[in-house]
Amino acid sequence: MTDRVIYLDRGVGETRGVLALDGRPERLLIHRDDDDPRLGLGARLIARVANLEPALATAFLDLGGGLEAIMPFKPEARPVRGAAIEVEIRSEPRDGKLATTRYLGAGEGAPRLLARPDGVAEALQRIARDAPIREDAQARVIADEAEAEALETLHPLPGGGTLAIEPTRALTAIDIDLGERKGGDAKRATRQANLAGLTEAARLLRLKGLGGIVVIDLAGRGHDGAALLAAARLAFAADNPGVAFGPISRFGTLELLIPRRTRPLLDRLRQPGGALSDRTLAQRLIRRLETEALAQPAARLTARCAPVVARETGPWMAALAARFGARLTLSEVADYPEDRIDVSAT
Repeated sequence: MTDRVIYLDRGVGETRGVLALDGRPERLLIHRDDDDPRLGLGARLIARVANLEPALATAFLDLGGGLEAIMPFKPEARPVRGAAIEVEIRSEPRDGKLATTRYLGAGEGAPRLLARPDGVAEALQRIARDAPIREDAQARVIADEAEAEALETLHPLPGGGTLAIEPTRALTAIDIDLGERKGGDAKRATRQANLAGLTEAARLLRLKGLGGIVVIDLAGRGHDGAALLAAARLAFAADNPGVAFGPISRFGTLELLIPRRTRPLLDRLRQPGGALSDRTLAQRLIRRLETEALAQPAARLTARCAPVVARETGPWMAALAARFGARLTLSEVADYPEDRIDVSAT
């Protein structure tokens, strides 16, 4: 029997939700207060067909306000340029890629939002309907741990060995490494590492919000293809419908396709170069101040950070002040690295 729990961390500027399975984070959803609801998974909109690429069977849509999306179409259902149509967001935008939509029917009027996407709690409840929801101090701890795990590249495997997950623009590459996994029978140890690796790969891809083409480099050689494919189908069952598997190649790789739905967490949390974004660092500062203000209700608190992080944090300080009064101060320090945040009490 599996035990699922939803943890909600509602903070200033951001809400994070974690779906934990048997105590381990399986999904992490992040909603920031300034996110545009028109680009959220499940949003329904009136869009206007701005352009057509018949060779790609793709329509480019104007969502209004400078926002764009694409919509695949079948040759027999080619839309008309300039027409108003009703669509639903089926895949959120990611770095360098537009959101993907699904055609719902003819529309009328200017581009606009018809129905907002689910919030964090509602989205997680759709996945785990009967899971209890916790909103307490532990929820923030669980969300912090889930976020840290989502940002890692190397992950330990139960029983030994490692799993490396590295997304690229074209696909996500996963390497299962036997490492120093113990066991007298090398073939058995390799099989156990691969089974553990497939289970962990499925959980971590869901946690990171990664989809598209995935190539898994299995440990060892001479694999039992039928057994490993059966294990992979079971591990990725939660991502259906739409998961497709290829056979295990003679090079020991398993290729699969997972539908893209939400924006990858790495896109949201990091800059293109790989460093944490200023907004992510600002949210960490806000959480630090919030946590310390609750723990020390009579203290005056000062947060010190790099100037770029202070500028990103500034708009949210009014919300903190409304909750905790004027005892919170933000100070920028010119020589601080961007990832340094200090909070002190006086």
